[in-house]
Amino acid sequence: MKKEKFSSAQLDNTDKKLLALLQKDAKMTTKQLAYHLNLSITPVFERIKRLERTGVIEKYVAIINKEKVGKELIAFCNVSLKEHSHDVIRDFEASISQLPEVMECHHIAGQFDYTLKVITENMETYHHFVYNKLSSVNNVGNVQSSFVMREIKTGTELHLD
Repeated sequence: MKKEKFSSAQLDNTDKKLLALLQKDAKMTTKQLAYHLNLSITPVFERIKRLERTGVIEKYVAIINKEKVGKELIAFCNVSLKEHSHDVIRDFEASISQLPEVMECHHIAGQFDYTLKVITENMETYHHFVYNKLSSVNNVGNVQSSFVMREIKTGTELHLD
């Protein structure tokens, strides 16, 4: 399905309030959302469908407590590539996208080419990830890891004001 063109200028205050509510609790019913927005159910439903159709709302997810499922280690892994041709970059990004331990991958400017957010069970499984998976990705030149001692702030909500 093709997405409609949409710009942030098309978001009115009600859209922004609706998005803020959905970011806090995507399981709110249309009736609950309508109450908070002081609207009837039908316009809220239509707004949600428009925001989904235009790609403003990409998907709905459950946020899982990492520790309760045994994922104790968070690492930020900086990666430099040996080469920087279009094909090499495309292949690296495709390979990284297939690694389930990689939660985020950012192409960055500076000393390194990419920063990866990697979550594993512990240091042993992180070592296995770097040694057996990351090092087998073509064109990886240098890897430098930093480990999270304690998360201070983490979130998924975008501030829209």
